[in-house]
Amino acid sequence: MNQKNLSFKEFCIKSFSDFEKKLNGEKQLPLHDYRKKSFEHFSNLDLPTTKNEDWKYTNVSFLTKEVFKINPIKSDYSYDHISKFLFDNLEHSLMTFVNGIYSKNLSKLLDIPSGVEILSLAEAIKNSHPLLYNYIGKSSDNNNNFFASLNSTFINDGAFINIPDGKIVEEPIHLIFYNNSNSSKDLIQPRNLFIIGKNAQVSILEHYVSDTDSEYFTNSVTEIFVDENGILDHIKLQEESIKSIHIGKMDVNQERYSNFSSHLISTGAKFSRNEFNSVFKGDSAESTLNGLFMIEGEQLFDAHTLIDHAKPHCNSYEHYKGILQGNSKGVFNGKVMVRKDAQKTNAFQENNTILLSDSAVMNTKPQLEIFADDVKCSHGATIGKLNEEAKFYLKTRGIGEDSATAILIHAFASDVIKSIKIEALRDYLEKIITRKFN
Repeated sequence: MNQKNLSFKEFCIKSFSDFEKKLNGEKQLPLHDYRKKSFEHFSNLDLPTTKNEDWKYTNVSFLTKEVFKINPIKSDYSYDHISKFLFDNLEHSLMTFVNGIYSKNLSKLLDIPSGVEILSLAEAIKNSHPLLYNYIGKSSDNNNNFFASLNSTFINDGAFINIPDGKIVEEPIHLIFYNNSNSSKDLIQPRNLFIIGKNAQVSILEHYVSDTDSEYFTNSVTEIFVDENGILDHIKLQEESIKSIHIGKMDVNQERYSNFSSHLISTGAKFSRNEFNSVFKGDSAESTLNGLFMIEGEQLFDAHTLIDHAKPHCNSYEHYKGILQGNSKGVFNGKVMVRKDAQKTNAFQENNTILLSDSAVMNTKPQLEIFADDVKCSHGATIGKLNEEAKFYLKTRGIGEDSATAILIHAFASDVIKSIKIEALRDYLEKIITRKFN
């Protein structure tokens, strides 16, 4: 198919029939009905433009000029390709996806409690896992989101993790999405589903990596459900190709007394946008969102978050930090909504950005929409350069200009890094910062 005369949307629509042909007998499975409904929704949506408020500072019109391969084929790579992205000596469970497809040879599951399910979404689809149809696509606005609808249309593989009631997984589960498009431009669309039962607990690292400068487009969707008293510590780490595109959407549904924490660490891609939507569906729940993005050159990073306080007595804490160099551009749009009946809400939101060059640009828009009266809510944002007084103090102690800058950057980033509970991962992230700024 020649895409040169087709828009990005038209190309995706025409690719769906080819995708269906490759499904063979899987077209008869119940999930394909969900794909077809998503395809109908996608067909009625338009590629967002800067006229859309949520895309005001993020222009995706360049997609119309790109040519992608929408159905990447399975590729085999060696363990050496992913070993550099492991944060310890593989003392944890590992699932590896190569160009969006699960690789059993590069995966290893360790000390999994009985009843806990860690498998590829493709396997869950093939076996018509009963939980799949109770949860997949139940997030807030996937059908009205252009890229999420595109992901749902071509849903094929990703991680399916089910932690039943009362189960505690001691070691983190590491998901590596290794992307290498070689000579072609692949459109890679992982779909992840995490179900955390009552009184269950787990840590999951969602890790997007590439060790080449290949051009590819990752369009991911992660749906998370945390039941009563459940605890999920989620880390998303992006170490992408500098020529790649990454658009990710994560939807979190929390029941009463649940606890969810998110840590987003990104060195970016050429173009990176992360959308995060969280809704409290039960009272007395708590959510923490921490983010750190470090970009340079012509990179763009966009974070859009929405925390929906739909129930009373819930707490949310959000703190995103950015470090921008060169001609890079950052966007932060964080919204906290407190509904009428969500009394006794406690919500905090802050965005801080350091500009290390005169040509770097940051657009920030923290928002509060409050419809209840008995609440404690605050938000704020700062954009500036490194503290010159602090730098001068370090230089008077014999520390050079570059070292002083690196020390202050480390201190700025530490609030986000130290909030991660996995010590080996904290050390891994410290090394990333050191390589980037020393």
